Amino acid sequence: MHPSELLAGTYKKGRGAQINPANRFEKLSFICEPDIQPLELETERTTYIEMHPKTMLNKVTSPDLPMDWSVNPYQGCEHGCVYCYARSTHNYWGYSAGTDFETKIFVKRNAAKLVEEKIKSANWKAAPIMLSGNTDCYQPIERKLEITREILEVLWRYRHPVSIITKNSLVLRDLDILLKMAENRLVRVAISVTTLDEELRRRLEPRTASVQSRLFTIEKLASMGIPVSVMFAPIIPGLNDHEIFKLAEYTAQLGARSIGYTVVRLNGDIGAIFEDWIRTNLPDRAEKVLNRIKEMHDGQLGDSRFGDRMRGSGKFAELIRSQFQLARRKYFVGREVPEFNLELHGLVKHPQLSLF
Repeated sequence: MHPSELLAGTYKKGRGAQINPANRFEKLSFICEPDIQPLELETERTTYIEMHPKTMLNKVTSPDLPMDWSVNPYQGCEHGCVYCYARSTHNYWGYSAGTDFETKIFVKRNAAKLVEEKIKSANWKAAPIMLSGNTDCYQPIERKLEITREILEVLWRYRHPVSIITKNSLVLRDLDILLKMAENRLVRVAISVTTLDEELRRRLEPRTASVQSRLFTIEKLASMGIPVSVMFAPIIPGLNDHEIFKLAEYTAQLGARSIGYTVVRLNGDIGAIFEDWIRTNLPDRAEKVLNRIKEMHDGQLGDSRFGDRMRGSGKFAELIRSQFQLARRKYFVGREVPEFNLELHGLVKHPQLSLF
């Protein structure tokens, strides 16, 4: 069936996941028979649930992730990226990794307060904090709630380094703060770009910023002197891997200082969600894509092995790695991302030290 016909029927327009697998922690689940239509209005509407965590900074111990701490103002993500590795975490909150992940969004109103309490404590030593280690800190509701902006204001007040990764051009709203932080080597921004094909982007990650908007964001940040990098993530063999050189060349021309990548991994329920999506949207390519993903992960759609899960193994993973290394050498040679300034935080937290 052609996608336009799907959108006119039962296809959930504006959503990535088209199914809602049962929560793996629940003993009982509701199953809707094919001839019984659920209350769609209730399941389609995005709802926001306030939560009040006791801590906000998460220590990152994975050897695959180049960060020390992460902060996530939101749990769940309305962007709806069908491949998102964070989907499985929604099970811990009693929801499905499918449509629930996109429509049941937890918001942490007290996030900035908790971050401030942590970084001003006597035993805290400055270390780069990653905004969006799990879900996007600039997803649509941020425009109204401004929780991410509040966190940035706190980090600037204490001159604390931060890195941001996002798929949303809303990051440009906070240029006033980012400019001051960039002047003091306190910020880096990474824009995640999955494809240059806008039609594919709309199907794959329906509520993210458009391709053109993301490219504009890269160019704007670079022109303002804010260190901006590109994350080509995830690379999905048979779907977007042919764009490696074109994407690297184009984003380098826009002023990106570096480029990184990960390959797709579909752990847990995400495998079923993605398989349903690709068989519905791109049935002619489904088998090819699914088989190549499995070839990169030892015959499985998912992969939890440190060292392999983000890069994959086997011939397709090696081909992607080789092409990416060549593209980086060709288009990003000589470009550097400035080191974070870790000294300013101590001077602000303990102003008496500036006397010495």
